[in-house]
Amino acid sequence: MCGIIGYIGKKNIVDVLISGLKKLEYRGYDSSGIAILKENKIIRHRSVGKISQMEASLPSEFKNLSSKDDCIGIAHTRWATHGKPSEENAHPHIDCTKSFVLVHNGIIENYFELKTKLKKHKFLSDTDTEVIVHLIEENYNGSLIEAVKKTLKLLEGSYAFVLLSKYDPKKLFFARKDSPLIIGLAEDEKLIASDVTAMLEYTNKFIFLENEDFGEVSAKDIKIFNLKRDSIQQRPITLVNWSAQMAEKSGFKHFMLKEIYEQPQVLRENITSRVFGEDIIFDDELKFKKDLLKKIEKILIIGCGTSYHAGLVCKYFFENILKIPTEVDIASEFRYRNPILKNNTLAIFISQSGETADTLASLRLIKRYKLPTLGICNVVGSSLYREADSTIYIRCGPEIGVASTKAFTGQLISLYLFGLYLAKIKKTTSHQRYIELLNSLYKTPTYIENILSDTSFLKHLAELFYSKKDFLYLARGINYPVALEGALKLKEISYIHAEGYPAGEMKHGPIALIDKDMPVVIIATKGALLQKVFSNLEEVKSRDAKVIALTNYGVESKSIDYKIILPETDELISPILNVVPLQLLAYYIADILGCDIDQPRNLAKSVTVE
Repeated sequence: MCGIIGYIGKKNIVDVLISGLKKLEYRGYDSSGIAILKENKIIRHRSVGKISQMEASLPSEFKNLSSKDDCIGIAHTRWATHGKPSEENAHPHIDCTKSFVLVHNGIIENYFELKTKLKKHKFLSDTDTEVIVHLIEENYNGSLIEAVKKTLKLLEGSYAFVLLSKYDPKKLFFARKDSPLIIGLAEDEKLIASDVTAMLEYTNKFIFLENEDFGEVSAKDIKIFNLKRDSIQQRPITLVNWSAQMAEKSGFKHFMLKEIYEQPQVLRENITSRVFGEDIIFDDELKFKKDLLKKIEKILIIGCGTSYHAGLVCKYFFENILKIPTEVDIASEFRYRNPILKNNTLAIFISQSGETADTLASLRLIKRYKLPTLGICNVVGSSLYREADSTIYIRCGPEIGVASTKAFTGQLISLYLFGLYLAKIKKTTSHQRYIELLNSLYKTPTYIENILSDTSFLKHLAELFYSKKDFLYLARGINYPVALEGALKLKEISYIHAEGYPAGEMKHGPIALIDKDMPVVIIATKGALLQKVFSNLEEVKSRDAKVIALTNYGVESKSIDYKIILPETDELISPILNVVPLQLLAYYIADILGCDIDQPRNLAKSVTVE
């Protein structure tokens, strides 16, 4: 949510900043803006709506810029928190003297208190962000870095900001706390952004700033300080093996569709990089000693949204093969309760971006208990990647669509492999069962390619049901979380109300909603509870609902109106396959409705605030 891009170098500053903003569109936003230094004067432009609208309305003073000297500027996409979407509330924000201009992600929790103390300053917006730029104005006494440091000590909450000032025209100043900020390194130029995708066109070398870092960057130099330390900080340079082309649509109509089709590749890469014969190797990723893993008696999994659903699937998988209790928590709830935590518990945190605020807060809470922590994420160098004791990288490449698809299957395959790895260490499952599950995982990329090879029936279903206002998704056992995920995908991108439910619980409430106008999607693939699912299916059909069933068997049933045929696989592995047609069904319905699939309203890709 929200996006930051800053640049200093000899390229066309407007082109770099606008291009960077467009790479950040997927994060979700409602307004955008740009500010540059021209002839030692700050000029800025802001607009509500799409970046293209802001770009089209740029005043003439943003054109014909000289690049003989270093150009410097900042830009931002805003997702409204304090104050409605408006030009006044859009970033960048400027001080009273028009000497300082700033873009900010995060929430300043004590902004009202600070604002009341700045009575002589004129505020032009309803945002918490504007407090920061006025505080820097107030604290400036010849040294910008000291003004930033003094200001940071007054702020409560989360922030990532980049500041530009005519008093130091060849530097950008920055700070971060609980919100991501990354410096991109290229020859004789530097970038700074909230996401590497905004900078991939120019570099693959990045410094991921740590919590409470602040500093300054020029075209040739970087200085990083930290509020908790006195000296200049050294931060490692991380090479990110994503290309700019990986973040493009490659001929697909939407990023979401492209990412659905990338899932076989994601699964193969995770398997081939970790599985060698009968052995699963995590030596380069896991820093835990095997003696510690042998002693694990409980697993705690924490995530949000789709990552939470991946955790729920793995609860069933882990308890089946590890024979130890597995608890799954929503991060935003976990962080505010008093958990009962025991020794020999492994805490697993799942986040595609590695920057999800509630998940990181839960991680920091767990670390107080000295329990081993494992991160599952997609971004090397992210906060989760750095702060967890060990991290498994899900190898998905950039996921641009707000509605997560390939990250979900990437999380599942990574956790499944880890579960089998742990089962072998703890000797909790037989060798035969271990090989059966491993062989089933090997086949998943090919099975998904078969599903994707002909999606005409799913398109047909979308044409039949796109006008419906409510959907019910049902499943039992390990596929119940897949029903939740299928419903989430539909509501996220089509704005149709959809609810996922355990099929056995349907009669305790949702059955009252079922009639001829409510399509019911039911996962009825082979498994221990299949007959129970059929009983639930009969209950649905007796209420005249249209039934769409995911199946992997040939038995005919009059209770099924539309059958989506899937390859047969082991029940524990089936969620990896079963989620794919549900992703596609949601996509095709949203496409027929003309929805903004990659950037659904009110949603953000990476939720970096509460």
